[in-house]
Amino acid sequence: MSLDQWRFRVAYKERDDIGTGTGVASALDPEGHIYSQAITSDLTYDNRNLAEDWAVNLQASVMHYTELTDLTLYPAGTNFFGLGVFADGVIGNPAKWERHGRLGGSATYTGFKMHRIRLGLGAEREEVYKTRETKNFHTNFTPINTGSRADIIDVSDTEPFLRPQGRTKRYLYAQDEWNLGKDWTLTAGVRNDHYSDFGSTTNPRLALVWEAAYNVTTKLLYGTAFRAPSMSELYAIINPVVTGNPDLRPEKIRTLEAAVSWQPLTKLQLGMNFFHYEMKDIIRLINSVYQNNGQQNSNGLEFEATWDAVKDLRLTGNYSYQRSVDEATGQPAANAPRHHLYLRTNWRFTPGWSVDPQVNWVSDRPRELGDPRWT
Repeated sequence: MSLDQWRFRVAYKERDDIGTGTGVASALDPEGHIYSQAITSDLTYDNRNLAEDWAVNLQASVMHYTELTDLTLYPAGTNFFGLGVFADGVIGNPAKWERHGRLGGSATYTGFKMHRIRLGLGAEREEVYKTRETKNFHTNFTPINTGSRADIIDVSDTEPFLRPQGRTKRYLYAQDEWNLGKDWTLTAGVRNDHYSDFGSTTNPRLALVWEAAYNVTTKLLYGTAFRAPSMSELYAIINPVVTGNPDLRPEKIRTLEAAVSWQPLTKLQLGMNFFHYEMKDIIRLINSVYQNNGQQNSNGLEFEATWDAVKDLRLTGNYSYQRSVDEATGQPAANAPRHHLYLRTNWRFTPGWSVDPQVNWVSDRPRELGDPRWT
């Protein structure tokens, strides 16, 4: 719904009877399922002519999220440390209710010749305001009675997987898009984020773009970024799968990328880029506890192509290669595939109908050092 410079949106999403794939604890769980519900809304004010050379955008949004689970973490017969056999498996049914609120705004100024300056700031509040859990195991992971489904009890008030938690985030940023000369543009920006639970982080971005020819564009990109630890990574407790760590710091990454886009024919587009990244303070599970541990770096390249073969047939594909190395061991980084190939065909064989066969191939991924299982 919109009126002049105002826009209001509401969305509802519900997912029911979701399976657990390989299992929440990497043990197959054919009976487990997850339910989730998300309600979101946002109000935006966008005025591109607020004053001479000024444009402004303001937004407020809220989200409510619910997640309910019914999980068998480990199968019947599980015996932790020889302390007791679970007749029906290790059962845990965590549930959580979240609410999020965001306020943000940006202003763009074009009064300087050859420059486009953008400034922004905002704040966010994230809360897990309610949790609930039923399970059939004690805090030391021994079974309650025989560890059957009949032994499941409600521990929401005494031994939950997570207690209600919240945090506040504030951010501000500045960016300048500078037309250096004919066919050259330099975009430079910096952003600072402050989290109430782990502090501040500042990250710059640079992008140099050259329109080398009417059908060739090249880019050189540099930047740093971070991933904030999630609520579960920070505060999960009494969990046989993972335990949180309130002292976690954010993961950090530094990237350098060179890219070229070429359209040799009207119906054919090609792209290639080379990249290098360095990660540190990686959040990993060590003895079932989240910790900042290790660094890794990677070099790689990507190819992509789109071809409109005939009027109603489009072929697309991309291939990527990377070599990621764990700096502590000098060995290939865990869970990082060396090759990835994706192909897709879109055939609109009659009005209103299309066929889209796809192929997605990911090569073997090395496991964590010390994991005896096959790749």
